[in-house]
Amino acid sequence: MKRELLEKYQVIVYLIAIVCGLALGAFLPTQVSVLELLLWPVLVVLLYTTFTQVPLAHIRQAFADPRFIVAAVMGNFILLPVVVWGLMALAPNEPAVRLGILLVLLVPCTDWFITFTHLGGGDTKHAIAFSPVSLILQVLLLPFYLWLFLGFDVALEIAQQEMLLAFFGLILLPLLAAFLTEKWADKNARRGAIIQKLGWCPVLLLALVVFSIAATQVGLVMDSVGLLGHLLFIFIAFLVIAALMSRALAQIFRLPTGQGRVLAFSLGSRNSFVVLPLALALPSSFEVAVVVIVFQSLVELFGMAAYLWWVPKVLFRPEETIRWSP
Repeated sequence: MKRELLEKYQVIVYLIAIVCGLALGAFLPTQVSVLELLLWPVLVVLLYTTFTQVPLAHIRQAFADPRFIVAAVMGNFILLPVVVWGLMALAPNEPAVRLGILLVLLVPCTDWFITFTHLGGGDTKHAIAFSPVSLILQVLLLPFYLWLFLGFDVALEIAQQEMLLAFFGLILLPLLAAFLTEKWADKNARRGAIIQKLGWCPVLLLALVVFSIAATQVGLVMDSVGLLGHLLFIFIAFLVIAALMSRALAQIFRLPTGQGRVLAFSLGSRNSFVVLPLALALPSSFEVAVVVIVFQSLVELFGMAAYLWWVPKVLFRPEETIRWSP
């Protein structure tokens, strides 16, 4: 099986993993406790292998085309947070649910959006160039966003010791390890092949993560079913607005079609499994945030399947030169 094929149909892999996990947790609840012990080590490896697919050692390449980078940064880190703020008016008045929505919608994807960009006929080189910029900015800005949206007291309550440990141990350390691995691999083509092989891991490891969450949190998942319809509307609205925003930004910045497609897939996809460890480290009163994040990732994957038709066929048609008309 080609890796590209696995990534294209990853939503099916995750759905199977969730269904199997729920069944195991429902019928053998006493047998799944070992999965809780395995979850954190698997998350560490998942994030490490994911970060190795982000070209952190080549961040300077991103600034070769500043017009595209400015458009992508503006869309992801200025305009979309405003959109999220507006969508929060539609969210249930439950702190854990609202926090889960904020965590997952405020951080853009840094890996699988590259695959969807390629499948959608976008300029993959620009997607790869923007990816490390996006990752660094979201790590820096997420605490500020949470303070801005939730207020100082709430943000301070959430930022408990466990969450801080998760941030440093499950995000910053794997990020540093991935950077060092890329620097090591740059010196030898054979080593570079190891990085390519690690690219098979994220989908399979994420499937194991969602399987473990479904199995160990089956009661929480079942109790949250009533929320899913409400969340579905919010997440679909986000996908539609993000796509239309990419079109507007591409016109304003006069981006070529290939770069416009990159912008669409970047704005539409979120970094769900990077913020998942943070949600898992939250106090027990916020545990439903995990369900929100996992559900958003499934909605997004179906949304990306729709994007594969909508973006190249409607928003950014082939051979189209995008120009802004006042």
